[in-house]
Amino acid sequence: MSLPNFTHLLAQTVTELSDDSSLKGLFHEHQDEAPPPSGKVLHEIIELCRAILFPGFYGKSAVNHHTITYHIGVSIERLYILLSEQIRAGLCFDAQNNKNGSNDSTKENAAALAQQFINRLPALRRILATDVEAAYNGDPAAESYGEIISCYPIIKALSNYRIAHELLTLGVPLIPRIITEMAHSETGIDIHPAARIGHHFTIDHGTGVVIGATCIIGNHVKLYQGVTLGAKSFPLDENGHPIKGIARHPILEDDVIVYSNATILGRITIGRGATVGGNIWVTEDVPAGARLIQKKYK
Repeated sequence: MSLPNFTHLLAQTVTELSDDSSLKGLFHEHQDEAPPPSGKVLHEIIELCRAILFPGFYGKSAVNHHTITYHIGVSIERLYILLSEQIRAGLCFDAQNNKNGSNDSTKENAAALAQQFINRLPALRRILATDVEAAYNGDPAAESYGEIISCYPIIKALSNYRIAHELLTLGVPLIPRIITEMAHSETGIDIHPAARIGHHFTIDHGTGVVIGATCIIGNHVKLYQGVTLGAKSFPLDENGHPIKGIARHPILEDDVIVYSNATILGRITIGRGATVGGNIWVTEDVPAGARLIQKKYK
């Protein structure tokens, strides 16, 4: 192909890729005063949060009882600065997408939301401590809490989920979903930030677990790898579009155990203390204390 013809094809391709009709819904126009959230910065925010929540396991390894106040103070200050900026970016992104008008007050709102989130970090540590305990007590191969925190993917996934969930409850858009998808990429565990999960929660191994947005999970619940807590169907509106915001995922009450590769779909309830065996498809309520296993056929 001659150079002039190639140059013409390049120009034609650029024109097609820049055409408004091909960009509908796929183009976020950058504005100097309102950049979109940064994945790189959000990664640093998660690392800071982990270092604050689990000092010595993440962040500065040289931290000790004499220096812990200093290290946490420095991390909190850095977290506040970065999180305020990213929350502001998320608020601006949401305002642009939903045509909500002026972004003049977003800087103050973002700073206030960042402060509220930071005030919740002690409570976050307390509930994550129960998750570490559940993982340790649920795995005879685990030799220490330190091993759980350092090595087990569920703690990384739950750290991101619980951080994201708090941000979501504060009304922060977009960023919570980015944070849980970061954990999804890191661990293979997919937890929607809107799911509600109680204390002493754990997932053994973890790979391939999916927990949907409207799931409600009680206390002392244990899942194994490959479990799906999903939706059975998607009701459509008069235009054929999925109806948003309806409860469509399972409820797992306290002390439930779900074994590997079980699929639990729809707004059903798995009763307190029930056990769901592996490789089972569940679309109806399971009574409290029931033991649901595959039948053996001859």
